Amino acid sequence: MASSLQAKKRARQSQKRRLHNASRRSSVRTLIKRTLTNIREKDCSTAQISFRETVRLLDQFSRKRLVHPNKANRLKSRLNRDIADLIKIVGP
Repeated sequence: MASSLQAKKRARQSQKRRLHNASRRSSVRTLIKRTLTNIREKDCSTAQISFRETVRLLDQFSRKRLVHPNKANRLKSRLNRDIADLIKIVGP
């Protein structure tokens, strides 16, 4: 347990930040799932819109290190590949 005032404050701050960051990571996972659902349903326009939003958040969170940059790039690449395959099948 923290004994100094500064250590107690840092513990409070770190718990608050942990909860905030967990919420933001959860929102990214939700967007990824929504994009994949749109791809599976072959809903091209909605998939592209949700893909753009997902990429925007992944870039933002990788800059802030909420998501590892390599993981963000890997997810973007896979989603982009799936969208491209969908466009080939369904059309724009």
